[in-house]
Amino acid sequence: MARVSKAFIRGMSECLPSAFKHDSKRSLFIWFYRLIFAPVALILSPKYLLKMKRRGDYEGAIAMRMGIGVEEWPRIKGKWRIWIQAVSLGEMLAIEKLIRELAGRPNTEILLTTTTSTGLELAREKYSDLCDRITYFPMDFWPFSRKFWKRMRPDLAICAETELWPEHMKQASLAGVPMVLINGRLSDKSFRYARPLSFLFRRHLRCIDQVLAISEHDADRFRKIGLPPERIYVAGNLKVDVDIGECFDARERAQLKQTLGLGNGFVLLGSSTWPGEEAALLRALSVLRESLPDCRLMMVPRHCERRGEVRDLLEKEASDFRWHFKSEGPTETEVDILVGDTSGELRALTQLADLAFVGKSLPPHTEGQTPIECVLLGVPLLFGPGMSNFRSVRDGMLESGAAELVQDEEALISRILALAADGHALEAQSKRQREWAENNQGSLERTLKALERLLDVKTRS
Repeated sequence: MARVSKAFIRGMSECLPSAFKHDSKRSLFIWFYRLIFAPVALILSPKYLLKMKRRGDYEGAIAMRMGIGVEEWPRIKGKWRIWIQAVSLGEMLAIEKLIRELAGRPNTEILLTTTTSTGLELAREKYSDLCDRITYFPMDFWPFSRKFWKRMRPDLAICAETELWPEHMKQASLAGVPMVLINGRLSDKSFRYARPLSFLFRRHLRCIDQVLAISEHDADRFRKIGLPPERIYVAGNLKVDVDIGECFDARERAQLKQTLGLGNGFVLLGSSTWPGEEAALLRALSVLRESLPDCRLMMVPRHCERRGEVRDLLEKEASDFRWHFKSEGPTETEVDILVGDTSGELRALTQLADLAFVGKSLPPHTEGQTPIECVLLGVPLLFGPGMSNFRSVRDGMLESGAAELVQDEEALISRILALAADGHALEAQSKRQREWAENNQGSLERTLKALERLLDVKTRS
Protein backbone atom coordinates (compact mmCIF):
# COMPACT_ATOMS: atom_id res chain seq x y z
CA MET A 1 0.00 0.00 0.00
CA ALA A 2 1.13 3.53 -0.67
CA ARG A 3 2.23 5.37 2.43
CA VAL A 4 -0.21 8.01 3.63
CA SER A 5 1.30 11.22 4.94
CA LYS A 6 1.06 12.00 8.64
CA ALA A 7 -0.37 15.43 7.78
CA PHE A 8 -3.24 13.82 5.87
CA ILE A 9 -4.00 11.42 8.72
CA ARG A 10 -3.85 14.26 11.24
CA GLY A 11 -6.16 16.41 9.07
CA MET A 12 -8.72 13.63 8.74
CA SER A 13 -8.55 12.85 12.44
CA GLU A 14 -9.36 16.50 13.17
CA CYS A 15 -12.31 16.58 10.79
CA LEU A 16 -14.02 13.23 11.18
CA PRO A 17 -14.46 13.07 14.95
CA SER A 18 -15.96 16.57 15.11
CA ALA A 19 -18.23 15.71 12.24
CA PHE A 20 -19.52 12.48 13.78
CA LYS A 21 -19.30 12.89 17.54
CA HIS A 22 -22.71 14.59 18.01
CA ASP A 23 -25.03 13.05 15.45
CA SER A 24 -23.90 10.46 12.91
CA LYS A 25 -27.10 10.69 10.82
CA ARG A 26 -26.74 14.44 10.54
CA SER A 27 -23.11 13.99 9.45
CA LEU A 28 -23.98 11.39 6.83
CA PHE A 29 -26.09 14.03 5.07
CA ILE A 30 -23.32 16.64 5.05
CA TRP A 31 -20.76 14.17 3.72
CA PHE A 32 -23.18 13.13 0.98
CA TYR A 33 -23.70 16.83 0.17
CA ARG A 34 -19.93 17.37 0.02
CA LEU A 35 -19.49 14.46 -2.37
CA ILE A 36 -22.10 15.63 -4.88
CA PHE A 37 -21.32 19.36 -4.69
CA ALA A 38 -18.14 19.26 -6.77
CA PRO A 39 -19.49 17.33 -9.82
CA VAL A 40 -22.72 19.34 -9.84
CA ALA A 41 -20.78 22.61 -9.60
CA LEU A 42 -18.50 21.49 -12.43
CA ILE A 43 -21.48 20.75 -14.68
CA LEU A 44 -23.09 24.13 -13.93
CA SER A 45 -19.88 26.19 -14.02
CA PRO A 46 -19.99 27.20 -17.75
CA LYS A 47 -23.46 28.73 -17.32
CA TYR A 48 -22.43 30.34 -14.03
CA LEU A 49 -19.21 31.84 -15.45
CA LEU A 50 -21.03 33.16 -18.52
CA LYS A 51 -23.57 34.84 -16.25
CA MET A 52 -20.77 36.42 -14.21
CA LYS A 53 -19.09 37.75 -17.36
CA ARG A 54 -22.36 39.14 -18.71
CA ARG A 55 -22.86 41.04 -15.46
CA GLY A 56 -19.25 42.20 -15.32
CA ASP A 57 -18.88 40.16 -12.17
CA TYR A 58 -15.75 38.11 -12.65
CA GLU A 59 -12.74 40.28 -11.80
CA GLY A 60 -11.64 39.28 -8.30
CA ALA A 61 -15.02 37.68 -7.57
CA ILE A 62 -13.94 34.07 -8.04
CA ALA A 63 -11.20 34.32 -5.42
CA MET A 64 -13.62 35.88 -2.93
CA ARG A 65 -16.19 33.18 -3.62
CA MET A 66 -13.51 30.55 -2.95
CA GLY A 67 -12.76 32.06 0.44
CA ILE A 68 -9.16 32.87 -0.50
CA GLY A 69 -9.70 36.44 -1.67
CA VAL A 70 -10.42 37.71 1.84
CA GLU A 71 -7.85 38.49 4.52
CA GLU A 72 -7.98 36.99 7.97
CA TRP A 73 -9.88 39.23 10.37
CA PRO A 74 -8.27 39.31 13.84
CA ARG A 75 -10.66 39.33 16.78
CA ILE A 76 -10.84 42.27 19.19
CA LYS A 77 -11.58 41.41 22.80
CA GLY A 78 -15.02 42.57 23.90
CA LYS A 79 -16.37 42.90 20.35
CA TRP A 80 -19.33 40.89 19.08
CA ARG A 81 -18.96 39.91 15.42
CA ILE A 82 -22.21 39.39 13.50
CA TRP A 83 -22.24 37.85 10.02
CA ILE A 84 -25.26 38.73 7.86
CA GLN A 85 -25.86 37.00 4.52
CA ALA A 86 -28.43 38.47 2.10
CA VAL A 87 -28.54 36.91 -1.33
CA SER A 88 -29.28 39.88 -3.61
CA LEU A 89 -30.52 43.42 -4.04
CA GLY A 90 -34.03 42.87 -2.67
CA GLU A 91 -32.82 41.26 0.54
CA MET A 92 -30.19 43.99 0.95
CA LEU A 93 -32.90 46.63 0.95
CA ALA A 94 -35.06 44.61 3.34
CA ILE A 95 -32.39 44.42 6.06
CA GLU A 96 -31.40 48.09 6.00
CA LYS A 97 -33.06 48.97 9.32
CA LEU A 98 -31.73 45.80 10.93
CA ILE A 99 -28.17 46.65 9.91
CA ARG A 100 -28.51 50.20 11.18
CA GLU A 101 -29.86 48.98 14.52
CA LEU A 102 -27.10 46.41 14.98
CA ALA A 103 -24.34 48.78 13.80
CA GLY A 104 -25.52 51.44 16.22
CA ARG A 105 -24.90 49.20 19.23
CA PRO A 106 -21.57 49.44 21.05
CA ASN A 107 -18.97 46.68 20.73
CA THR A 108 -20.48 45.25 17.55
CA GLU A 109 -18.70 44.34 14.32
CA ILE A 110 -20.67 43.48 11.20
CA LEU A 111 -19.61 41.25 8.32
CA LEU A 112 -22.03 41.58 5.39
CA THR A 113 -21.98 39.12 2.50
CA THR A 114 -24.08 38.73 -0.62
CA THR A 115 -24.31 36.35 -3.56
CA THR A 116 -24.90 38.65 -6.55
CA SER A 117 -22.95 41.52 -8.10
CA THR A 118 -25.95 43.87 -7.83
CA GLY A 119 -26.26 42.98 -4.15
CA LEU A 120 -22.57 43.68 -3.56
CA GLU A 121 -22.75 47.00 -5.39
CA LEU A 122 -25.73 48.12 -3.33
CA ALA A 123 -24.15 46.89 -0.08
CA ARG A 124 -20.99 48.91 -0.67
CA GLU A 125 -23.01 51.96 -1.66
CA LYS A 126 -25.42 51.92 1.30
CA TYR A 127 -23.60 50.17 4.14
CA SER A 128 -19.88 50.90 3.87
CA ASP A 129 -20.10 53.28 6.83
CA LEU A 130 -22.06 50.74 8.91
CA CYS A 131 -20.37 47.42 8.18
CA ASP A 132 -16.79 46.55 9.03
CA ARG A 133 -16.42 44.19 6.07
CA ILE A 134 -18.46 43.63 2.90
CA THR A 135 -17.69 40.80 0.48
CA TYR A 136 -19.12 37.91 -1.51
CA PHE A 137 -20.59 34.88 0.25
CA PRO A 138 -18.25 31.91 -0.27
CA MET A 139 -19.38 29.00 -2.40
CA ASP A 140 -20.96 26.36 -0.20
CA PHE A 141 -18.13 23.85 -0.76
CA TRP A 142 -16.32 22.40 2.25
CA PRO A 143 -12.78 23.82 1.64
CA PHE A 144 -14.09 27.28 0.69
CA SER A 145 -16.64 27.62 3.47
CA ARG A 146 -14.27 26.20 6.11
CA LYS A 147 -11.50 28.63 5.14
CA PHE A 148 -13.87 31.59 5.18
CA TRP A 149 -15.21 30.63 8.61
CA LYS A 150 -11.68 30.26 10.02
CA ARG A 151 -10.74 33.71 8.74
CA MET A 152 -13.92 35.52 9.81
CA ARG A 153 -14.82 33.76 13.12
CA PRO A 154 -18.25 35.33 13.81
CA ASP A 155 -20.23 35.12 17.06
CA LEU A 156 -23.62 35.04 15.34
CA ALA A 157 -24.60 34.06 11.78
CA ILE A 158 -27.75 35.57 10.26
CA CYS A 159 -29.19 34.45 6.92
CA ALA A 160 -32.05 36.17 5.11
CA GLU A 161 -35.15 34.55 3.61
CA THR A 162 -34.11 31.26 1.90
CA GLU A 163 -30.35 31.14 2.48
CA LEU A 164 -30.09 27.69 4.06
CA TRP A 165 -26.73 26.47 2.76
CA PRO A 166 -25.84 23.06 4.27
CA GLU A 167 -22.07 23.66 4.54
CA HIS A 168 -22.57 27.12 5.99
CA MET A 169 -24.92 25.60 8.57
CA LYS A 170 -22.45 22.84 9.38
CA GLN A 171 -19.55 25.22 9.90
CA ALA A 172 -21.69 27.29 12.27
CA SER A 173 -22.52 24.15 14.24
CA LEU A 174 -18.89 23.05 14.46
CA ALA A 175 -17.83 26.52 15.61
CA GLY A 176 -20.59 26.65 18.23
CA VAL A 177 -22.00 29.78 16.60
CA PRO A 178 -25.79 30.41 16.75
CA MET A 179 -27.41 30.60 13.33
CA VAL A 180 -30.74 32.28 12.67
CA LEU A 181 -32.83 32.62 9.52
CA ILE A 182 -34.62 35.98 9.38
CA ASN A 183 -37.58 36.73 7.11
CA GLY A 184 -37.69 32.98 6.67
CA ARG A 185 -39.84 31.53 3.92
CA LEU A 186 -40.12 28.43 1.73
CA SER A 187 -41.36 28.83 -1.83
CA ASP A 188 -43.78 26.31 -3.32
CA LYS A 189 -40.97 24.89 -5.44
CA SER A 190 -38.53 24.52 -2.52
CA PHE A 191 -41.19 22.97 -0.30
CA ARG A 192 -42.28 20.57 -3.03
CA TYR A 193 -38.73 19.21 -3.32
CA ALA A 194 -37.80 19.43 0.36
CA ARG A 195 -40.74 17.70 2.00
CA PRO A 196 -40.36 14.21 0.47
CA LEU A 197 -36.58 14.36 1.03
CA SER A 198 -36.77 15.66 4.59
CA PHE A 199 -35.66 12.27 5.96
CA LEU A 200 -32.23 13.01 4.44
CA PHE A 201 -31.61 16.38 6.09
CA ARG A 202 -34.09 16.50 9.00
CA ARG A 203 -31.32 16.09 11.57
CA HIS A 204 -29.04 18.52 9.76
CA LEU A 205 -31.66 21.25 10.18
CA ARG A 206 -30.85 21.17 13.90
CA CYS A 207 -27.79 23.27 12.97
CA ILE A 208 -30.24 26.19 12.79
CA ASP A 209 -30.91 27.72 16.18
CA GLN A 210 -33.96 29.71 15.13
CA VAL A 211 -36.14 30.48 12.13
CA LEU A 212 -38.00 33.80 12.21
CA ALA A 213 -40.72 33.09 9.65
CA ILE A 214 -42.62 35.79 7.78
CA SER A 215 -45.98 34.06 8.29
CA GLU A 216 -47.68 31.14 10.01
CA HIS A 217 -47.97 29.46 6.60
CA ASP A 218 -44.17 29.49 6.20
CA ALA A 219 -43.65 28.46 9.82
CA ASP A 220 -45.83 25.41 9.20
CA ARG A 221 -43.75 24.51 6.14
CA PHE A 222 -40.54 24.63 8.17
CA ARG A 223 -42.13 22.33 10.75
CA LYS A 224 -43.20 19.89 8.04
CA ILE A 225 -39.69 19.56 6.60
CA GLY A 226 -38.34 18.67 10.04
CA LEU A 227 -37.27 21.80 11.87
CA PRO A 228 -38.00 21.50 15.62
CA PRO A 229 -41.20 23.50 16.36
CA GLU A 230 -39.64 25.18 19.40
CA ARG A 231 -37.07 26.84 17.11
CA ILE A 232 -39.66 28.46 14.83
CA TYR A 233 -41.18 31.86 15.54
CA VAL A 234 -43.42 34.05 13.37
CA ALA A 235 -41.79 37.51 13.35
CA GLY A 236 -43.44 39.01 10.27
CA ASN A 237 -41.96 40.47 7.11
CA LEU A 238 -39.01 42.87 7.43
CA LYS A 239 -39.81 44.24 3.98
CA VAL A 240 -42.86 45.98 5.44
CA ASP A 241 -40.62 47.72 7.98
CA VAL A 242 -38.16 49.07 5.41
CA ASP A 243 -37.24 52.73 5.45
CA ILE A 244 -38.58 53.84 2.09
CA GLY A 245 -36.52 57.05 2.31
CA GLU A 246 -37.56 60.48 1.14
CA CYS A 247 -40.39 60.37 -1.35
CA PHE A 248 -40.66 62.82 -4.23
CA ASP A 249 -43.03 65.72 -3.76
CA ALA A 250 -45.31 66.76 -6.61
CA ARG A 251 -42.75 69.18 -8.08
CA GLU A 252 -39.87 66.66 -7.97
CA ARG A 253 -42.08 63.95 -9.47
CA ALA A 254 -43.14 66.19 -12.36
CA GLN A 255 -39.56 67.30 -12.95
CA LEU A 256 -38.21 63.73 -13.08
CA LYS A 257 -40.99 62.67 -15.44
CA GLN A 258 -40.01 65.48 -17.78
CA THR A 259 -36.32 64.55 -17.54
CA LEU A 260 -37.11 60.95 -18.48
CA GLY A 261 -39.37 61.98 -21.35
CA LEU A 262 -42.59 60.75 -19.72
CA GLY A 263 -44.59 63.96 -20.15
CA ASN A 264 -47.47 64.85 -17.83
CA GLY A 265 -49.95 62.06 -18.56
CA PHE A 266 -50.91 58.76 -16.96
CA VAL A 267 -47.93 56.42 -16.36
CA LEU A 268 -48.28 52.62 -16.23
CA LEU A 269 -45.42 50.66 -14.64
CA GLY A 270 -44.39 47.07 -15.29
CA SER A 271 -42.45 46.30 -12.09
CA SER A 272 -39.82 43.51 -12.24
CA THR A 273 -41.30 41.93 -15.35
CA TRP A 274 -40.41 38.54 -16.81
CA PRO A 275 -40.60 37.16 -20.37
CA GLY A 276 -44.10 37.37 -21.84
CA GLU A 277 -45.23 40.11 -19.49
CA GLU A 278 -43.57 42.92 -21.43
CA ALA A 279 -45.56 41.88 -24.52
CA ALA A 280 -48.79 41.95 -22.49
CA LEU A 281 -48.01 45.47 -21.26
CA LEU A 282 -47.29 46.65 -24.82
CA ARG A 283 -50.73 45.41 -25.87
CA ALA A 284 -52.23 47.16 -22.84
CA LEU A 285 -50.54 50.42 -23.87
CA SER A 286 -51.93 50.15 -27.40
CA VAL A 287 -55.48 49.73 -26.09
CA LEU A 288 -55.06 52.39 -23.40
CA ARG A 289 -53.85 54.94 -25.94
CA GLU A 290 -57.28 54.90 -27.59
CA SER A 291 -58.85 56.56 -24.53
CA LEU A 292 -55.73 58.22 -23.02
CA PRO A 293 -53.51 59.42 -25.90
CA ASP A 294 -50.94 60.92 -23.52
CA CYS A 295 -50.40 57.81 -21.36
CA ARG A 296 -46.90 56.29 -21.08
CA LEU A 297 -45.40 52.93 -20.15
CA MET A 298 -42.38 52.22 -17.96
CA MET A 299 -41.04 48.65 -18.13
CA VAL A 300 -38.48 47.54 -15.56
CA PRO A 301 -37.35 43.96 -16.34
CA ARG A 302 -36.34 41.93 -13.30
CA HIS A 303 -32.92 41.26 -14.85
CA CYS A 304 -31.07 44.10 -16.57
CA GLU A 305 -29.16 41.73 -18.81
CA ARG A 306 -32.44 40.99 -20.64
CA ARG A 307 -32.23 44.40 -22.33
CA GLY A 308 -31.31 42.79 -25.67
CA GLU A 309 -34.36 40.54 -25.52
CA VAL A 310 -36.61 43.48 -24.62
CA ARG A 311 -35.12 45.56 -27.45
CA ASP A 312 -35.93 42.80 -29.94
CA LEU A 313 -39.50 42.76 -28.66
CA LEU A 314 -39.85 46.53 -29.03
CA GLU A 315 -38.46 46.47 -32.56
CA LYS A 316 -40.95 43.78 -33.46
CA GLU A 317 -44.08 44.84 -31.52
CA ALA A 318 -43.67 48.58 -30.82
CA SER A 319 -42.50 50.09 -34.09
CA ASP A 320 -45.19 52.80 -33.83
CA PHE A 321 -43.95 53.92 -30.39
CA ARG A 322 -40.96 55.98 -29.33
CA TRP A 323 -38.93 54.08 -26.76
CA HIS A 324 -35.75 54.66 -24.78
CA PHE A 325 -33.48 52.59 -22.52
CA LYS A 326 -32.44 54.37 -19.34
CA SER A 327 -28.93 52.87 -19.50
CA GLU A 328 -28.33 54.90 -22.67
CA GLY A 329 -28.44 58.18 -20.76
CA PRO A 330 -30.83 61.16 -20.96
CA THR A 331 -33.43 61.29 -23.68
CA GLU A 332 -33.72 64.40 -25.84
CA THR A 333 -37.42 63.98 -26.66
CA GLU A 334 -40.54 62.65 -25.02
CA VAL A 335 -41.00 58.89 -25.26
CA ASP A 336 -43.94 56.51 -25.18
CA ILE A 337 -42.01 53.71 -23.47
CA LEU A 338 -39.14 53.95 -20.99
CA VAL A 339 -37.20 50.77 -20.22
CA GLY A 340 -35.59 50.89 -16.77
CA ASP A 341 -32.59 48.67 -17.37
CA THR A 342 -30.34 50.05 -14.63
CA SER A 343 -29.89 48.46 -11.21
CA GLY A 344 -31.22 49.90 -7.98
CA GLU A 345 -33.62 52.48 -9.42
CA LEU A 346 -36.96 50.69 -9.25
CA ARG A 347 -37.93 52.49 -6.05
CA ALA A 348 -37.43 55.89 -7.67
CA LEU A 349 -39.20 54.92 -10.90
CA THR A 350 -42.13 53.44 -8.98
CA GLN A 351 -42.90 56.89 -7.57
CA LEU A 352 -43.55 58.19 -11.08
CA ALA A 353 -46.29 55.62 -11.75
CA ASP A 354 -50.04 56.05 -11.43
CA LEU A 355 -50.66 52.29 -11.63
CA ALA A 356 -48.29 49.31 -11.42
CA PHE A 357 -48.33 45.68 -12.51
CA VAL A 358 -46.05 43.42 -10.44
CA GLY A 359 -44.21 40.89 -12.60
CA LYS A 360 -43.47 37.17 -12.59
CA SER A 361 -47.12 36.66 -11.74
CA LEU A 362 -48.94 36.09 -15.06
CA PRO A 363 -49.06 32.51 -16.41
CA PRO A 364 -46.84 30.61 -16.95
CA HIS A 365 -44.96 32.35 -14.11
CA THR A 366 -45.94 31.25 -10.63
CA GLU A 367 -43.66 32.84 -8.02
CA GLY A 368 -44.17 36.61 -8.27
CA GLN A 369 -42.02 39.61 -7.36
CA THR A 370 -42.48 41.72 -4.27
CA PRO A 371 -45.51 44.05 -4.28
CA ILE A 372 -44.51 45.63 -0.96
CA GLU A 373 -42.60 48.66 -2.29
CA CYS A 374 -45.55 49.71 -4.44
CA VAL A 375 -47.79 49.59 -1.38
CA LEU A 376 -45.35 51.52 0.82
CA LEU A 377 -45.12 54.18 -1.89
CA GLY A 378 -48.89 54.33 -2.30
CA VAL A 379 -48.93 53.20 -5.94
CA PRO A 380 -52.07 51.20 -6.81
CA LEU A 381 -51.17 47.79 -8.16
CA LEU A 382 -52.28 44.68 -9.98
CA PHE A 383 -50.69 41.25 -10.01
CA GLY A 384 -51.43 37.88 -11.56
CA PRO A 385 -52.30 34.60 -9.82
CA GLY A 386 -48.69 33.43 -9.61
CA MET A 387 -47.56 35.02 -6.32
CA SER A 388 -46.48 31.92 -4.39
CA ASN A 389 -43.31 33.53 -3.01
CA PHE A 390 -45.46 36.22 -1.41
CA ARG A 391 -48.47 34.15 -0.45
CA SER A 392 -49.18 35.71 2.96
CA VAL A 393 -48.50 39.23 1.62
CA ARG A 394 -50.78 38.61 -1.37
CA ASP A 395 -53.61 37.25 0.78
CA GLY A 396 -53.38 40.14 3.24
CA MET A 397 -53.34 42.76 0.49
CA LEU A 398 -56.28 41.25 -1.33
CA GLU A 399 -58.29 40.88 1.87
CA SER A 400 -57.72 44.53 2.78
CA GLY A 401 -58.18 45.85 -0.76
CA ALA A 402 -54.58 47.08 -1.01
CA ALA A 403 -54.11 45.31 -4.37
CA GLU A 404 -56.09 43.60 -7.11
CA LEU A 405 -55.59 40.19 -8.68
CA VAL A 406 -56.05 39.56 -12.41
CA GLN A 407 -56.17 36.02 -13.74
CA ASP A 408 -54.68 36.52 -17.22
CA GLU A 409 -53.60 39.05 -19.82
CA GLU A 410 -57.15 39.83 -20.93
CA ALA A 411 -58.19 40.62 -17.35
CA LEU A 412 -55.02 42.67 -16.85
CA ILE A 413 -55.77 44.90 -19.83
CA SER A 414 -59.41 45.26 -18.79
CA ARG A 415 -58.53 46.39 -15.24
CA ILE A 416 -55.83 48.78 -16.48
CA LEU A 417 -58.41 50.46 -18.72
CA ALA A 418 -60.97 50.67 -15.91
CA LEU A 419 -58.60 51.99 -13.25
CA ALA A 420 -56.88 54.49 -15.56
CA ALA A 421 -60.28 56.13 -16.03
CA ASP A 422 -61.24 56.03 -12.33
CA GLY A 423 -59.13 58.35 -10.21
CA HIS A 424 -61.35 57.78 -7.15
CA ALA A 425 -60.68 54.01 -7.26
CA LEU A 426 -56.93 54.60 -7.46
CA GLU A 427 -57.05 57.01 -4.55
CA ALA A 428 -59.13 54.58 -2.47
CA GLN A 429 -56.65 51.76 -3.05
CA SER A 430 -53.74 54.01 -2.01
CA LYS A 431 -55.55 54.72 1.26
CA ARG A 432 -56.08 51.00 1.91
CA GLN A 433 -52.41 50.39 1.16
CA ARG A 434 -51.37 52.80 3.92
CA GLU A 435 -53.69 51.04 6.36
CA TRP A 436 -52.31 47.60 5.40
CA ALA A 437 -48.72 48.79 5.89
CA GLU A 438 -49.47 50.26 9.32
CA ASN A 439 -51.20 47.05 10.44
CA ASN A 440 -48.30 44.82 9.33
CA GLN A 441 -45.32 46.64 10.81
CA GLY A 442 -43.37 45.55 13.88
CA SER A 443 -41.27 42.69 12.47
CA LEU A 444 -38.02 44.60 13.04
CA GLU A 445 -38.63 44.87 16.78
CA ARG A 446 -39.54 41.17 17.05
CA THR A 447 -36.46 40.18 15.04
CA LEU A 448 -34.10 42.26 17.19
CA LYS A 449 -35.49 40.74 20.39
CA ALA A 450 -34.92 37.22 19.02
CA LEU A 451 -31.32 38.04 18.05
CA GLU A 452 -30.64 39.52 21.49
CA ARG A 453 -31.85 36.30 23.13
CA LEU A 454 -29.46 34.25 20.99
CA LEU A 455 -26.53 36.49 21.89
CA ASP A 456 -27.47 36.31 25.57
CA VAL A 457 -27.43 32.51 25.40
CA LYS A 458 -24.00 32.54 23.76
CA THR A 459 -22.71 35.00 26.39
CA ARG A 460 -23.79 32.72 29.22
CA SER A 461 -22.43 29.54 27.59
